[in-house]
Amino acid sequence: MASHCKTRQFHGGAPRSLILGRRDWLLLAACIVGLLVAWLVYGAIGPDDGRSLAGSAGTGIPTASAPAIPATPASGPAQSRPAQSGPASFGDALAVPPATGRPAGAPRAAPGPVASAPQRISYPAAGMDVVVHPLQPDADSQSIVPPETMDGYWLSTFGSPGAGSTNTTYIIGHSWEGLDAPFNHLSSAAAPGDRFAVTTATGVVEYTVDSVATYRKSTLKDSSVWTAVPNRIVLISCYTEDLWGVNLVVTASPAAGK
Repeated sequence: MASHCKTRQFHGGAPRSLILGRRDWLLLAACIVGLLVAWLVYGAIGPDDGRSLAGSAGTGIPTASAPAIPATPASGPAQSRPAQSGPASFGDALAVPPATGRPAGAPRAAPGPVASAPQRISYPAAGMDVVVHPLQPDADSQSIVPPETMDGYWLSTFGSPGAGSTNTTYIIGHSWEGLDAPFNHLSSAAAPGDRFAVTTATGVVEYTVDSVATYRKSTLKDSSVWTAVPNRIVLISCYTEDLWGVNLVVTASPAAGK
């Protein structure tokens, strides 16, 4: 369908549409400033490529060699979106308050076995008992994608559990849609105060959960989760109520007297 417009003919003097008053100039200046700010912000943070997929424990994880650089989002095993909707709001903050009042970044001593590679996690309160394998982040793509299994994967370029640890230990694993996978249980059962054990090559280290938190995958890479804290351990998986958009993070420290 064609459209028809009338062109108004102006007689005498310049057309009103070409005369900018003081208010027009102020509005134009505000628009230009807004575009400049948006361009600067875009240049600083880059676009969100929107490639986060369900079941990916590693989305938004930086590499150990360059922790300030965000990773490329990684895809996971689930093939369809979950039916549930996510919580009303998320941020780079705890969804569940820490169980203790210990200041962040103040590690607890870790007596016992010398720091070494983790081999198994036993978390009775969450019904979780899984084998742990070493996994080295891809230095080229800066992405961390655990194999599509129900096991746990230790990020070997970060810390190790045990005495003498100099960094945070990270263990990640997939949550699966429609399956009773061990890492799914973290979303429904993990809570501050829980205790779990990590078997290593040199012995067993017991931990107490300090906090359980949810993070949008787009913010996890820039969160304090990646602060180096000796003797701390962090478990990361996808949040089962929003596998596509949210990660669940369980943070723990060596149990007192262990």
